[in-house]
Amino acid sequence: MRVSELKDEVLAQEKLNTTLMQRNVHLRAEVNDLIHGQAAIEERARFELGMIKKDEIFFQVMEPNPKDPGPGTVAP
Repeated sequence: MRVSELKDEVLAQEKLNTTLMQRNVHLRAEVNDLIHGQAAIEERARFELGMIKKDEIFFQVMEPNPKDPGPGTVAP
């Protein structure tokens, strides 16, 4: 009985290890981009901090809200 429990624990740990290894690969790639690539830094600054470059024009495109009747319309 104990052997069966240990096998289940080993399988669960192997699954967790696989998930963590995949995450580590992704994180290594991101760190590499941050160390060697200006593009990754700019992307983070734009999306996480809302920053823009000097003399750059920012456009924000918003999806219409189906519940919003629009400008100039009186809601019931």
